[in-house]
Amino acid sequence: MDWTNSNFAEIDSTLPAVNIKESDDDYLIEVAAPGLSKDDFKINLDNDRLTISSEKKEANKTEEDGKYTQREFRYQAFQRTFHLPGNVVNSEKISAKYNDGILCVTLPKREEVKPKPAKQIRIS
Repeated sequence: MDWTNSNFAEIDSTLPAVNIKESDDDYLIEVAAPGLSKDDFKINLDNDRLTISSEKKEANKTEEDGKYTQREFRYQAFQRTFHLPGNVVNSEKISAKYNDGILCVTLPKREEVKPKPAKQIRIS
């Protein structure tokens, strides 16, 4: 399957790491995005393109809070687009959940593309 993605990185954006798993029944996209809430994400499906994006507004810190001398982890905004395999995913049953800093998007396969068990043919 072609999971090529198009990433349109904005200035001051970072792209979170992504895992993609395939089982007989579905695909699972895991996006590592700690520090966000489920309301920070947008997930859109346009034909065979699944886009996951987030834009987190960062509150301005005052000088009383201290000044960063180095800052490597922060997800302000990102967008990742994945080209889904054609006619394989049941788009009506796509679901998502966000737990412990990981966004999990489940893409169930259509029944007709799931592997069928081997069938033994009886000889007469």
